[in-house]
Amino acid sequence: MPVDQNTPIPSLGFGTWQIKGQDCVHGVREALNLGYRHIDTAQAYENEAEVGQGLKASGVAREQIWLTTKVWISSLEPKAIVTSTEESLRKLGVDHVDLLLVHWPIFKQATLAQILEAFVGLQERGLTRKIGVSNFPAALLDQAAQLAPIFANQVEYHPYLDQSPVLEVCRKHKVHLTAYSPLARGQVLQDPVLQEIGAKTGHSAAQVALRWLVQQPGVSAIPKASSEKNRKANLAISEFEISADDMARVHALARPDGRVIDPPFAPNWD
Repeated sequence: MPVDQNTPIPSLGFGTWQIKGQDCVHGVREALNLGYRHIDTAQAYENEAEVGQGLKASGVAREQIWLTTKVWISSLEPKAIVTSTEESLRKLGVDHVDLLLVHWPIFKQATLAQILEAFVGLQERGLTRKIGVSNFPAALLDQAAQLAPIFANQVEYHPYLDQSPVLEVCRKHKVHLTAYSPLARGQVLQDPVLQEIGAKTGHSAAQVALRWLVQQPGVSAIPKASSEKNRKANLAISEFEISADDMARVHALARPDGRVIDPPFAPNWD
């Protein structure tokens, strides 16, 4: 069952990976007060309670916020999916999330079909508006989209990593793509091509990388920004556009060794 490509996911989000404690509470509150409306967390980040505190402290109405969390590998068994998601909601202080993701495609306790059936059950109960996956390569995403109403796939995506196969499947099934590590863990900051493109409009290489992502149909980005300066700079990507020729130049930066997130338990990316 395809979803509408006109996704309500805000194109730019605030990623909370590796942000803990009061830094997380403050970061979420400040991001929302600056104008972010897309907050991303996960059970594995061990900061859902702090994210929830930041949501409450911001004063921004819940219905204005797109909130995503993810179910970790150790809970990918039908009963555990339910109980762990209920625990996530308690920590976040909300009665539902907008998007619930399978964090990694590591299926040791149940089949993909059984896992997605449990996710659909949570959606039917109103505990999540949409369901999706994360780190799914193209072939597995194609399989998942034929089993359940997959709304989004969250994957590593930046100028150095070609995600054309995944994007092709996303567009086939009208699945949204959310880009994590959109700055390649800082590698884009000194890139001469990105700097040259940015110089035309007075923007940084990082802003160009983010603009390149969100300018692609059906793509959003969730950079982690640990300072107010960077949070504001990320939001400023709405101030400019990249020409078709320069979009192509950024695409051409992709390289075979471009992946920066490759944990030992990761699936075969082919």
